[in-house]
Amino acid sequence: MFTVSESEAEAIRRAFHERGEWAAVVELRRLFPVFSNNPEALRCVRAIAGWSPLPEAAAPPAEKVTALRRRKPADPR
Repeated sequence: MFTVSESEAEAIRRAFHERGEWAAVVELRRLFPVFSNNPEALRCVRAIAGWSPLPEAAAPPAEKVTALRRRKPADPR
């Protein structure tokens, strides 16, 4: 298991789309030297190439803030 940052994934996707999957394998193995066999690296490249960047997070809805008020004293009956 390994973690791929968005910039690393973008470099792998760019190599995949511009020069092909084997160029992306070379890029993956350059970034992650732990890969010793090409079939496993190719499987990971195909998975990474299929990713799409995460959408921008939507801003949370603005909440109406009301001022706090003191409680009225209890009616001592």
